[in-house]
Amino acid sequence: MGMLGRTATDRITVVSQDAHRFVRARHAHPQAQLIYAIGGVVSVTAPAGTWVVPPSRAVWVPAGIEHETKSYATVQFRALLIDPAEAKGLPDACAVVEVTPLLRELILRLAALAETPRDVEFSCAVTRLLLLELAFLPVEPLNLPTPQHMQLARFCDWIQSDPVRAVSLEEAASALHMSRSSFMRLFRRETGLSFAHWRQQARLLHALSLLAEGQSILNVALACGYDSPSAFSAMFRRSLGRSPSEYFGNFAGGQGRS
Repeated sequence: MGMLGRTATDRITVVSQDAHRFVRARHAHPQAQLIYAIGGVVSVTAPAGTWVVPPSRAVWVPAGIEHETKSYATVQFRALLIDPAEAKGLPDACAVVEVTPLLRELILRLAALAETPRDVEFSCAVTRLLLLELAFLPVEPLNLPTPQHMQLARFCDWIQSDPVRAVSLEEAASALHMSRSSFMRLFRRETGLSFAHWRQQARLLHALSLLAEGQSILNVALACGYDSPSAFSAMFRRSLGRSPSEYFGNFAGGQGRS
């Protein structure tokens, strides 16, 4: 099914996309956007970085921010375009939020209301409750910051293109013709992370996309530069508090996860 937008209330439009894969080229909306995949994994790339989220999470994109959206494997995708007047008090930068059972049902209810003749008062009540539920949810570290420094951004793209590649801090500094300490200061200033933390984050987000495609823990571990499934699973649990299968929960479509 193609991408389709329907009005849920005067201030919210629901965009639906059910497909094997999709890519939406860089664009911006005058409204804020809540991007949620009922099933599958979605990534959102904006000037500040990339966010990768499974069905238990959603991405918040404030109004006017250019971004690219794409899915991994089969996805059921819903996005809410929200008038900025309704989004007061919500983050003014892209962020990942947890989708609680209540928030999930509210998103689905708004999508259903957009499909059928609606009771305006009821639709507005659902909208108000959704925004209240969203406002108090924790932001999670599922993003990969993009440096604005041109040489460093190119270097980070190179690292991302091959997650298996092992690059030491000394090698990284040498690649940018810097001392070790100068590179460390530049990297943290540009990304807010240490080089080691950023590289682990890049591998984690790559792993989420591979898990969404149904790849086994062994394949994902090797594709992300880990020597064993246990080492990969330990990193995943340290980062997100759960094993891969627990994190994806009932939405995990692949085999062989542990």
